Amino acid sequence: MKPPLPIALLICDVFEQELALVTTGASHIIEQRVFEIALHDRPEVMRGILQQAVTELDARDDIAAIVLLYGLCGLGTVGLHAQRHPLVIPRAHDCRAVFLGSKEEFARRQDACPGCYYYTPGWNLARRVPGPDRVEFLKESLSERFDPEDVEFLIDSEREMWRSYDTAAFIDLGTAAAAREAGYTRDCATELGWNFEHIQGDIGLLHDLIWGPWDDERFQTVPPGWQLGHCPDAAIMRVEPIKSQP
Repeated sequence: MKPPLPIALLICDVFEQELALVTTGASHIIEQRVFEIALHDRPEVMRGILQQAVTELDARDDIAAIVLLYGLCGLGTVGLHAQRHPLVIPRAHDCRAVFLGSKEEFARRQDACPGCYYYTPGWNLARRVPGPDRVEFLKESLSERFDPEDVEFLIDSEREMWRSYDTAAFIDLGTAAAAREAGYTRDCATELGWNFEHIQGDIGLLHDLIWGPWDDERFQTVPPGWQLGHCPDAAIMRVEPIKSQP
């Protein structure tokens, strides 16, 4: 078996606990940069920050590829490009497919449980999942920018969005915090009046993203001089000629 290629790795911090499970001895990761989960709130900002990191890493001579532990993420990764190194990213709309092992498994589960809201250790700790801690987090963060009446309106709007779900589904990849975070998810489900489901995730996609090889079915490789594009079918992603960014 060929040794893994030397890579630079850009990751969302929602994956930090799970990533630790597959990077023991990963000396081929020459550089790793972690970005806050809050970038998902502003996809255009995410794109700019990630592109700056890609451009900086593209200047390195000691890597063979730049690997992104992201999905399309609200189109926040669309348009990313490099001039010297290929980019590699999982074929996924977002991290749920990565935690579940494939875009196909995520689609299957969505069909089986359209009312599922997925919880993971990283999302739980960031207080970005439905539940009482999310409400308190919103009160704290929104009160810094809005009047009290507006804060209540925005929180009620988020609560209204929760009404389209009926199940809190925790994806377990065997992290040290998995039992605790599964319990937290169950508590959120009780508070919300939802069902609770404990799902065994699949770490295979995450492992192979780090170690390779990168097959076209599960990963999108963006050659130098091209950019990542959105594909509105089962492939999810494609490559496109580099366009000027707005």
